[in-house]
Amino acid sequence: MTLECLRSVPLFASLDDGAARELRDLLTHQTAASGTLLFRQGDSGDGMYLIESGKVRISIRDQEGNEVILAELAQGDFFGEMALIDGRQRSAYATVCGEARLSILSRDAFLSFIRRTPDVALEMMAALTDRLRRTDELLQGRASRNANDEEAARATMADRAADLIASFGGSWKFIIASTTMIASWMVFNSFILARGIDPAPYDILSLTLAVVAGVQAPIIMMSQNRQGEKDRLRADLDYQVNLKNELSLAEVLRRLDVLESERLPKWFEEIKRT
Repeated sequence: MTLECLRSVPLFASLDDGAARELRDLLTHQTAASGTLLFRQGDSGDGMYLIESGKVRISIRDQEGNEVILAELAQGDFFGEMALIDGRQRSAYATVCGEARLSILSRDAFLSFIRRTPDVALEMMAALTDRLRRTDELLQGRASRNANDEEAARATMADRAADLIASFGGSWKFIIASTTMIASWMVFNSFILARGIDPAPYDILSLTLAVVAGVQAPIIMMSQNRQGEKDRLRADLDYQVNLKNELSLAEVLRRLDVLESERLPKWFEEIKRT
């Protein structure tokens, strides 16, 4: 188990090398065969698991008793980390899929580690507080924004000029104007003037068209690159919206859980008394 793998757990992300090594020494290792049930829904939360190899399936049971798979975790994943702090009952089943090697950090060992190193505990609390603060800022901010407005606010004068030229170069106006100019140039140099400025085969006209095409191509590429940036911006805004919705739903479910487990029983008792 590397220190980087241990720090992938958000709770341990702020640990320095010394504290991470001390915590790693507290890990116990277990090899589990396929089908081994690590814990059941409702069991006491006595520790956290890190997967060194193999896979673990996290599932729940619906009202009919059928298994509903929530996730399949593989090497480098972890689960049960919140049990280190609150020690509450497990909310799902954890079953080994194929032979797996697991590193286990028991809650007793973790609490003993915290008691010996209170400064590290403060660092963990600061890291969790920082994550909660960023989450609160995301929830309070407006995530749904217009990608076109965001892109327009970031565009420079050169970007807007490139878009304008590319828009004109890909329109019927440009095709009609180019055809008219070429036809007029050929008529002017072939019929109106006895000896035109650019007689057939119209070398000046060919050179001009080649220069226009050479300049127009990179300008169109610039506009296409900006379109790609706009697509990435739109994808980033969509991700922020989805993340905010996920966090909001998690907060709603948490409050419903508190309402169900703490407040409803009190209300029922008060109703019975009355």
